[in-house]
Amino acid sequence: MTSEEKNNKKEIFKEKLLERQNEAKFVRKIVAIIALSIFIIAVVVLGGGFLYINSALKPVDSNSKEEIQVKIPIGSGVSSISQILEDSGIIKNAHVFKYYVKFKNEAGFMAGDYVLSPSMTLEQIIDSIKTGKVMEATVKIAIPEGTQLKDIAGIIANHANLTTEAVMEKLNDHEYINTLMGQYPDLLTDEIYDAKVKYPLEGYLFPATYSFNEKNPSIDQIVTQMLDKTQSVINDYSNELEEKKMTVHELLTMASLIEEEATEQVDRNQIASVFYNRMNAGMPLQTDPTVLYAKGAHQERVYYKDLELDDPYNTYKYPGLTPGPIANAGVSSIDAALAPAETDYLYFLAAPDGKVYFSTTLDEHEALKAEHITGS
Repeated sequence: MTSEEKNNKKEIFKEKLLERQNEAKFVRKIVAIIALSIFIIAVVVLGGGFLYINSALKPVDSNSKEEIQVKIPIGSGVSSISQILEDSGIIKNAHVFKYYVKFKNEAGFMAGDYVLSPSMTLEQIIDSIKTGKVMEATVKIAIPEGTQLKDIAGIIANHANLTTEAVMEKLNDHEYINTLMGQYPDLLTDEIYDAKVKYPLEGYLFPATYSFNEKNPSIDQIVTQMLDKTQSVINDYSNELEEKKMTVHELLTMASLIEEEATEQVDRNQIASVFYNRMNAGMPLQTDPTVLYAKGAHQERVYYKDLELDDPYNTYKYPGLTPGPIANAGVSSIDAALAPAETDYLYFLAAPDGKVYFSTTLDEHEALKAEHITGS
């Protein structure tokens, strides 16, 4: 073998050796990267799990003033109680609560109806359902059906230690309304900001009795709980609204007209049928409560001169629905607005005794008015 061949062999050997060394380095690098990745993933998973569990052990909302009624049925075990509490929004995670109870070796939970809050700690919740201790509301605020925003403001003022004017100013403040619209985007839409709408929140504060732990709850606490209730009620009608292609604003507006015309003895569904029949026939609704709302006055009856009031809420002068609700409406009026009776009625008359008479022609209506109202 010549010296040149020997040198070539050496070069080839060196190249192969260098290639194997590079391959080994690459493999070691890949192994190192994989090992590091596994370590990082393990740290993230463990750290994330710790943070998640730590969060689940804390109150859902430590600043919440909401009170939620929770029913614990007889014979409920820890698993079912945990799920009930999670479904009610009292705890964040049923599994974490269940294991926390077992870790603390807690037992002896009692069935019953409880008033709990998302602000309660796990210890407070356990204490309540172990001892049967129920949170009692300090203040209850009752909002009747058919109440207008000005009167609601007066009721809120009495409990919030404020003036009615201060409450109304807050309820009509654009910045505050915008904040609420952000919180309830499906409920409070741009329709409440129509230029013709008198008060954006009119008709949106649901009539019910609300409970608070504070002696003088804030306006925001009261309004938020009322809007939560309205949202909850409206959610039950989502399918009907979609079928009728009706907006929440239109629903609450129609329901408010029905509410203001209804008496205890009247069939709201028939009143609804009159309103829809008149709208379909191109006739104005001509309902007296809208005139009084336009005037902003409380009076026992509407006079002929009132019918000439030039206001978009005056349904004697302007056809169709009013720009917005004229009061809050209860569930029965909302039901009627979505499911009117099938009639040919175009008129109805509320007699002094509270009975309501329906008719299909103006002559019939005038005859009923002469018999029950004017006496002629």
